[in-house]
Amino acid sequence: MSSSGTFVNRKVLLLIAAIVVLLASVLLPTTAHSQVDTFDFDTNEQQDRFRTLSDELRCPMCQNSSLSGSTGGVAEDLRREIHRMIMEDMSDGEIIQFMFERYGDFILFRPRLTGATVLLWFGPLLFLLIGGLFAFRIWRRARQISDSDTQLNKSQQDRLQALLGEKT
Repeated sequence: MSSSGTFVNRKVLLLIAAIVVLLASVLLPTTAHSQVDTFDFDTNEQQDRFRTLSDELRCPMCQNSSLSGSTGGVAEDLRREIHRMIMEDMSDGEIIQFMFERYGDFILFRPRLTGATVLLWFGPLLFLLIGGLFAFRIWRRARQISDSDTQLNKSQQDRLQALLGEKT
């Protein structure tokens, strides 16, 4: 009788736990909130331009997030600014230039090629070439050392033949 009583008690406890989890998930607010901006555009082209620009520009506050993916206040202000400029018929180049003048190269996910960003663009290739050059020199030097080590002089050859018992 006691084993069936504990079975019923476990069932009741599991039912109560399930109810508590269900109520907690329904009644407690979720922690993941996403900010949704709603902007009205005259044409679909304007809306596409807004999305493209919001994806290409980086949020200055969030480091590695685009304006469209950021929930920060700065990103919200910049999205609003982009919307205003698009509605004023500014070109994408003018909008990007405005953002560049205000925030510098950081706002661009793909920085412009300038004297200051040459190392950023070509640094990895330069380091790869330097590493390849060092690896080649090390390989060549090791090969030269191993080639010189395998050549025996006359006395070494005679000694080897004597050890092998094949002296002629």
